[in-house]
Amino acid sequence: MEYAGEAIRSLSMEARMTICNMSIEMGARGGLIAPDDITFDYIKGREFAPEGADWDKSLEYWKTLYSDSDAVFDQVLTFDAADIEPQITYGTNPGMGMGVTRHIPSLEQLDEKERPSFKKSLEYMDLQPGAELLGKKVDYVFIGSCTNSRIEDLRLVADFVKGKHKADDVVVWIVPGSKQVEAQAMEEGIDKIFAEAGFQLREPGCSACLAMNEDKVPAGMYCISTSNRNFEGRQGPNARTFLASPLTAAAAAITGRVTDVRELLA
Repeated sequence: MEYAGEAIRSLSMEARMTICNMSIEMGARGGLIAPDDITFDYIKGREFAPEGADWDKSLEYWKTLYSDSDAVFDQVLTFDAADIEPQITYGTNPGMGMGVTRHIPSLEQLDEKERPSFKKSLEYMDLQPGAELLGKKVDYVFIGSCTNSRIEDLRLVADFVKGKHKADDVVVWIVPGSKQVEAQAMEEGIDKIFAEAGFQLREPGCSACLAMNEDKVPAGMYCISTSNRNFEGRQGPNARTFLASPLTAAAAAITGRVTDVRELLA
């Protein structure tokens, strides 16, 4: 699957990697975004990047790695990014998602073959068809994983929560995507902002993305998670997961409920 267009070209490398990472959820074997100056600037000077003449040679080749203007694709889907509101999942796979202000689909909106798994999923999540998630109480917030816990994600969340404090009855875990991200966050004082907001900074790694170590969501509890999967038991036996962006997760951490973060940014 190849992603293109103005909105894609404006993204950072971290955001591009997140999108490509999630391509598997659409059945793709991989995701591709044509390299450009953002790509090259990201690579240049890194530990294993070519140097000197080797860099110039590599750069010349990399600039050829894009689809021809007359390339034919099996299918082309076009979206206006401005129409996409903050997203959240309601079920037990990443495809069961919707805009945060929308309502869970009704059975009548689904194909007959989709209904058994849909009903099973909502039973696990203890949700009803047609219901909305806005205002739904959450117990845990997990901002972590390789998908959405890079340094730019932590900076974004820190800017949002600075001067605020988490809701009293919500546990908030922040798990940097790597040791490098952790070091950057500490160097920039982001860890102190999180501490003042009542957020717990955990060890880098998978953590509650897949219920590793002691970072498990208790049975029956609801967690807004920035990780990439929400399968049954993914964050702990019988734990219930809403996947969302770092900002949507941060908004829930502050309010204690599923929240449209745009209302807090206005």
